[in-house]
Amino acid sequence: MNILLLGSGGREHALAWKLAQSPRCDTLYAAPGNPGIAEEAELVALDAADHAAVGAFCAEHSIGMVVIGPEAPLVDGLADSLRAEGVPVFGPGRAAAQLEGSKSFTKALCDRAGIPTAGYVHAASLEQAMGALDRFEPPYVLKADGLAAGKGVVIPETRAEAEAALAGMFGGQFGSAGAEVVVEEFMRGEEASLFAITDGTSVVPFGTAQDHKRVGEGDTGPNTGGMGAYSPAPVLTADLEERAMAEIVRPTVAKLAAEGTPYSGVLYAGLMLTEDGPKLVEYNCRFGDPECQVLMMRFAGDLVEAMLACAEGRLADLPAPEFSGETALTVVMAANGYPGTPEKGGAIDLRDAEAKDAKVFHAGTAMKDGALVANGGRVLNVTATGANVTEAQATAYEAVDAIDFPTGFVRRDIGHNEIRREAERDRG
Repeated sequence: MNILLLGSGGREHALAWKLAQSPRCDTLYAAPGNPGIAEEAELVALDAADHAAVGAFCAEHSIGMVVIGPEAPLVDGLADSLRAEGVPVFGPGRAAAQLEGSKSFTKALCDRAGIPTAGYVHAASLEQAMGALDRFEPPYVLKADGLAAGKGVVIPETRAEAEAALAGMFGGQFGSAGAEVVVEEFMRGEEASLFAITDGTSVVPFGTAQDHKRVGEGDTGPNTGGMGAYSPAPVLTADLEERAMAEIVRPTVAKLAAEGTPYSGVLYAGLMLTEDGPKLVEYNCRFGDPECQVLMMRFAGDLVEAMLACAEGRLADLPAPEFSGETALTVVMAANGYPGTPEKGGAIDLRDAEAKDAKVFHAGTAMKDGALVANGGRVLNVTATGANVTEAQATAYEAVDAIDFPTGFVRRDIGHNEIRREAERDRG
């Protein structure tokens, strides 16, 4: 079948790479794509916000399935528009995508379904938010209610810092995403990510990962969209994974279905592993970035078949997803200035990296005068596998060091917590 993939980042390059491996994939189109995706798909100029144009393209090119990579088109209801025209879509409709589009929507759903999560206050004004601080102890967790490209969370250590942060949020720091804010209790524990795919009724786990949100080594500095990740996440044991599925993920899908807004696609649960068990930090309604890159390196099945089963409501007919027993780790190469104003246009030479045992996914690249250049904040995802995190990290950084990207930088400690634990286990 012909498939249309929407998006232009590292997540979409990883999806294109895996989709193209399926014997069910005839022609893979990608819009708008990037130079890396162009190696796997035919790039087309389509605006995902123009639902009519996307629908017309699907009709003209006999598209058998649309895969929507980023969150904004999902929250905008593109999946609904395409389904109304009879096109199978991997991704939730507008109503269900509020799980990511509105933090307060998710919190209210957790209340209704009895899903464990942090205590919170939904504030629609600066005055309300300031008052909400009285209910919690520092550090505080402040979240822009709407979509903020993964950067709408602030964790102030003091009351004064929290008040200043709230003033910035309501003052437009995150645009319309910060017009309303969720003030949360700070949960203590270790974070991990659990992925599941669903057709709205059946729900199956689809791998675990841990990412590194802070820009600096040692998990310091401002939050980013993610500076690296690895999969699986050993800290999310099989028992904890099943508990999270039973107490968080499956009740979410069941509640949405019962309320007439069934969820279809991938559901990405950010979890905090607390002393009381896993609790929901937040949901994303698409694959994580860069978590998708490590999941796709490990997924051993047919991605087209899995996604189509979700789109067509027959996930229960498929065997459980299979993943390699190896660890995959990805290192984000970012442009200088990220997560502020990244330096664009820097030259990139990948030729020496191609000889290394790693896969380089393009995240924010472009071709200029026949040369590859940086065209975003997160530019490349250098991804490798190994028997454990220590081995995968060593291979990934060997490839990083073979890339000539003078205006870029990386964190040198991706996977550090698990590498420390591996060393402790080796010492007995």
